[in-house]
Amino acid sequence: MTSRRWIVVAAAFLAAPVLAGCGAGFDATTNRPYKPNEAQVLIEQGKYGHESGINIPQAFILGPDSGAQIAWRGSVPIYLNILNTAPTADTLQAISAGGMGTVKLTAPIQLPSNQLVNTGKPTPQILLEGLPKSLRGGETIRLDLQFANAGSLSMDVPVVTRSREYKDYPPAPNATPAPTPTPTPSASPAEETH
Repeated sequence: MTSRRWIVVAAAFLAAPVLAGCGAGFDATTNRPYKPNEAQVLIEQGKYGHESGINIPQAFILGPDSGAQIAWRGSVPIYLNILNTAPTADTLQAISAGGMGTVKLTAPIQLPSNQLVNTGKPTPQILLEGLPKSLRGGETIRLDLQFANAGSLSMDVPVVTRSREYKDYPPAPNATPAPTPTPTPSASPAEETH
């Protein structure tokens, strides 16, 4: 082996422990608690959940297929997993979306104590209707939830595209995707001179 190759091998050998140490130790990202939901919500004052006992481990708004958009005045389903850890039952009575349309619940959602409630199965129980603008995946909508006992709770909920693990979720019953814009051909330089 030439001396140049020995230098490269020695440098790689010496750099390996340094690079491996970037993710090790007590401060490694895999050693920290994380927010186990799409919404990155309900971490208040350094702890998970709301002080009233409401925990939402998953929250998302199901948007359009990848690369598409939901049309203006369209509707989208809201999916929430809610765990009420309070000793008594509670009820999700209403949700508002701060000017992003009207949120309709099929009925008030009962939240028994220490039981996970999925608002999207078998069919979505919460719909955001009358969108004031077209909606794409990757956006975030602020929701204000009103509970009978826990009071109000606000959170930012992401709009996810119907792809990967979300592709089998049913869309809103009357959802109509907005047409995807198509490019128009431009005139050639010869046509522009006429």
